[in-house]
Amino acid sequence: MQEILLCDLDAFFAAVEQRDNPELRGKPVIVGGLTGRGVVATCSYEARGFGVRSAMPLKKALKLCPHAVLLPVNISRYREVAAEVLAVYRRFTPFIEVVSIDEAYLGVAPGEGLEVARAIKEAVRKELDLPLSIGVSVNKLLAKVACNLAKPQGLKALWPDEVPQILWPLPVGVLPGIGTKTEKQLKERGIRTVGDLAAAPLYLLKMVLGSEALRFKEYSHGVDRRGLVLSRPPLSFSKETTFPRDVWEPEVVRGALMRLAEDLGYRLRQNGFLARSVTLKLRFADFRTITRTRCLAEGINRDSLIYRTAWELFQEFASSPPWRLVGIKVAELSNWKQLSWLEDEREERERMLALVLDALRSRYGRPVVRRASGLKGILPEGEE
Repeated sequence: MQEILLCDLDAFFAAVEQRDNPELRGKPVIVGGLTGRGVVATCSYEARGFGVRSAMPLKKALKLCPHAVLLPVNISRYREVAAEVLAVYRRFTPFIEVVSIDEAYLGVAPGEGLEVARAIKEAVRKELDLPLSIGVSVNKLLAKVACNLAKPQGLKALWPDEVPQILWPLPVGVLPGIGTKTEKQLKERGIRTVGDLAAAPLYLLKMVLGSEALRFKEYSHGVDRRGLVLSRPPLSFSKETTFPRDVWEPEVVRGALMRLAEDLGYRLRQNGFLARSVTLKLRFADFRTITRTRCLAEGINRDSLIYRTAWELFQEFASSPPWRLVGIKVAELSNWKQLSWLEDEREERERMLALVLDALRSRYGRPVVRRASGLKGILPEGEE
């Protein structure tokens, strides 16, 4: 039987904002919008100290914490960081169920749960500078409860023989699937804690929980029959750019291909994949669009190899200018188990350069350093 980890990034959106903008550290941050309309998507623990909570109307949140820093939801950035976190998880286990952008269950070998959890927490902290709470147990229910008890930034195990001492005294609402309304109905029948639910007769539970009564009865005893629903890996990664004006010079397209290759190489490495096919997408000024694919003998994730393949395809199939859009797709993905032996010193330098650029991008949230060849020509707006 596997041991199960629930990894939950603490106040994820706010944590990303505070990491990317160090001047926000220690300040109450509310992510949800720039005006008083809407609701709180998440907030930092500094804001929670004033009573602010997720899903709370922003107007109420700002009354509780008028000096809070209010930020819009930058979902594309959060997804990018979440992919980096998921890539860390994949280094430790292939058995992953992604629950949401900031939460995932992981399956590991029996007896290894705590050791793996400590290693994951350390990796996420050192490499990504993000707070993470992890619960460890033999099933998803107990791992979830343990994770909630570990927050913030903690690690806790909850084993079946600890259910009477740890789980039973907790409010019945800690069980997943019991919301505020159901908890109120249970309280009206004298069922306030998980222990009360465990001791209650099944017929009484059916009055409130209906056909789900038996499942929640099992939950109250720490039994959860749900297995991991393994997340499907992506089939491909792609990125394209539309030029601000029609382009006649091949060198401008060449620079754009380098930038696209850098972005795709980064995504492959961060997610632990190799690609065995590269597709060039090219749109002409008259909106005619072509795609051309080259299959490779071996999987790649190096920027230079992606770029070289795309550039060769361009040279072969571009015909006559002007061009309006260029894009690259990498597909036929496989797991990147380990680095192959490097052929020469040049490849070693290329690998080390990629690692440095990846580290800078992970730290600052954007490609702060580009290869010179990727800056030639006309850049799309916002990419200078």
